[in-house]
Amino acid sequence: MLAWSVWDGFETIGLDEMSAVKLMNRIDTKFLFPLSRLTELLERAKRDYRVQVVDGKPVAAYDSLYYDTRDLYMYTRHHDRQLRRDKVRARNYVDSDLAFLEVKHKSNKGRTKKRRVRIPTSDFADFKQNPEAVSFLRGEVPFAMDDLLPQLHTVFNRITLVNKEKTERLTLDVNLRFDNVQTGRKDALGPLVVIELKQDGLCHSRMKNLLLDFRIHPFKISKYCIGTMLTNPAAKHNRFNQKLVRIKKMINQYAQ
Repeated sequence: MLAWSVWDGFETIGLDEMSAVKLMNRIDTKFLFPLSRLTELLERAKRDYRVQVVDGKPVAAYDSLYYDTRDLYMYTRHHDRQLRRDKVRARNYVDSDLAFLEVKHKSNKGRTKKRRVRIPTSDFADFKQNPEAVSFLRGEVPFAMDDLLPQLHTVFNRITLVNKEKTERLTLDVNLRFDNVQTGRKDALGPLVVIELKQDGLCHSRMKNLLLDFRIHPFKISKYCIGTMLTNPAAKHNRFNQKLVRIKKMINQYAQ
């Protein structure tokens, strides 16, 4: 995917130091970026950003399983532009051999707050037999456990950057693949990178300026919503139609 030479000259940061930049209560800004220009973006980011390494590797494998109700309540609230909304997922940080049950709360102020509880990796695909995980989730969302079904399995590789002032964190997700548990359909973003800029407030961001240089503008949508649109024909998506057309156009454009 990327030549090892792209990491030459990058300052690094480990997991322990990165823990101070978790930004669990934050403002997220998302972008879609062509994979073909990722090396160029990283080269230009070296001066202002450090790259996270785990066991000497700057690219980490992630495995996520999103849960929702049978009628996709949480997805539909996002689609219907409800400001207050939640997402529930199990996430396996493959290279760290860590798994968590995570809830992301979006407030009407546009801030995202993430809460999570660690679970054994063996519980990743089915946390409902874990009393601690069930108790945690009952305190976070107003759903009975039987109402939550595994909906979308998402796997990808992630590059994580942090600015040298430690006021923002940047994730770049590549090789995104979606597998819908309920419909059996699969899809992928292929030549696209999902970039998420996470800031504790609207402070200046060098990365936003870099992305503007590439003529890349914010794209308001989540990986869960993208994957659901692409793999579940029954999911409501009329308000996402323009975004879906744009995503497919970009996939075709950059696949060439």
